[in-house]
Amino acid sequence: MKKVLAIVLIFQTGISVASESGLSKDTTKLSISDSILKPVFADLEAVRVLDEVYTEYSKTNFISDKNYVDTSSEITREFVELNDSVIRAKLNSLDEQTPFSLSYNERVKAFINLYGNKKRVLTAKVLGLKDYYFPMMEEMLDKYNMPYEMKYLSIVESALNPTARSRVGASGLWQFMYSTGKIYGLKVTSYMDDRYDPYKSTEAACRYLSYLNKYYDDWNLALAAYNCGPGNVNKAIRRSGGKRTYWEIYPFLPRETRGYVPAFIAVNYVMSHPNDFNIKPIAPPTTHFDNDTVHIQGPLDFNHLSKTLNVSVEDIAYLNPVYKMNYIPNDGKMHVLKLPKDKLGIFVSNQDSIIAMYAPEEDKSEEVLAAQEKLEVYRVRNGDYLGKIASRYGCSVRQIKEWNGLRSNNLKIGQRLTIYTRGNAPVKSKPKPVIVTTKSGNYEYYTIRSGDTLWDIAKAKGLTTTQIKTLNQNLNERKLKPGDKIIVGKKG
Repeated sequence: MKKVLAIVLIFQTGISVASESGLSKDTTKLSISDSILKPVFADLEAVRVLDEVYTEYSKTNFISDKNYVDTSSEITREFVELNDSVIRAKLNSLDEQTPFSLSYNERVKAFINLYGNKKRVLTAKVLGLKDYYFPMMEEMLDKYNMPYEMKYLSIVESALNPTARSRVGASGLWQFMYSTGKIYGLKVTSYMDDRYDPYKSTEAACRYLSYLNKYYDDWNLALAAYNCGPGNVNKAIRRSGGKRTYWEIYPFLPRETRGYVPAFIAVNYVMSHPNDFNIKPIAPPTTHFDNDTVHIQGPLDFNHLSKTLNVSVEDIAYLNPVYKMNYIPNDGKMHVLKLPKDKLGIFVSNQDSIIAMYAPEEDKSEEVLAAQEKLEVYRVRNGDYLGKIASRYGCSVRQIKEWNGLRSNNLKIGQRLTIYTRGNAPVKSKPKPVIVTTKSGNYEYYTIRSGDTLWDIAKAKGLTTTQIKTLNQNLNERKLKPGDKIIVGKKG
């Protein structure tokens, strides 16, 4: 994959510090403070680049930053001195468990220091995020019979930020360029970008990396080719005189790629031994298993969905990064919507009504208007309790709890509750259905609304249920849902 990742500039800095400062393998501590970096890279402004890039990648988006406790002050401590013999022994142990070659040298040490010391807050965030992304990645790696350690490459690529985008356009957890992503089935439109879809992009990365490994029969060379493209790796092999390992062709690789594999090795080490650096994860408020998916057809705006489910737009967008404009388009295709499990049941039970309610204005039909008449978002006021609200809207406490995923009767002032009823006024008794018909051919049709029964419709129209069933062959009244149309009479 031909790209120059923004974060790779950091890795270049780490390598150069290790190589140009003349550190020996006996050095136990590699300080990459600004005072050391500035003399070495004054002309290249490497310090500025490092600070800018890590400032950007440190913004790895948790679900609504306000919802988690930032323990950065607790983990920002003095640098931990690195012991070569300890690191080498632990890396050797990791090396025995993977087909990757996890070597230890000064270049790798520079990156271990970078992740373990210099950018420990970012590493703490990534340690928390891995519990959200890694279960899905491990499932995909298992599907393609790939080493589980490959999941750490996503940290090198994006710091587990699904919407990361480099200055040259590489995007997503796995930093696909547009052209390479297209080859592996990642589609991009004005509304959607599959490169931001964690599941789809992970599968594409597995397919591409599997291909590269079959080509080179070496996972480290596959990593290098993923970064700079097979053409550059083949060129480095030729220039090295036909050598076939990463470290043998290292001097002939592009500069950014020289830091790629060392960074990958370092991430393996730091993620496996965070306690060596006194780093504890900053845990996001959700995990992979707290959420589930449903397939839907648009249109659906996250702003409207937020009001209905009482979930912030930021949280919905975080769970669904593939939708660039917080909007699921009406393109005739099925799309995946990810929601917290305690909200998914509410959405599924009322899916048709919710989507119909929030259709674009120009698409609103009688089905949409019918849906609008039955849903209200109620804001809890001082003195409110579930029984009082249920009485106001002619429903039960159990229904309100079910509609809103409530586990207790406790309410908070300002809390939004989704109430399903007919109209905004309190309902004291079940209203008679309003027959809204349209004429087509020789028949008149009625559009089913939520709460309708065949008996109600027949009574309002002056018919019997048997007559309606006769007019509608193969009618299954138990499977009627809002939006369905049935014949309620003949013209004339």
